[in-house]
Amino acid sequence: MSRMINIGYGNVVNADKILAVVRPEAAPIKRMVAVAKDHETYVDATCGRKCKSVIVSEEGRIVLSALLPETIAGRVNGKLPAEREELTTEEP
Repeated sequence: MSRMINIGYGNVVNADKILAVVRPEAAPIKRMVAVAKDHETYVDATCGRKCKSVIVSEEGRIVLSALLPETIAGRVNGKLPAEREELTTEEP
């Protein structure tokens, strides 16, 4: 059964199909998004807001999200970023 995660503003994706969640500022990522727009293999899930992360799926599709990559990664892992830090910190 597929596990769906919220990527912001009521939009969800299948967490089992995510290959990468990256920031959109790097030139290679911008080119990848431009190619996906040309081939219509992208979904803009920003709801008119600034794109803060690009989700790459197994099928080569691109999903644009207004959430930070850290937030999406936390949701995929089932915990918030702050909780991950607490779990990895060792107590003396």
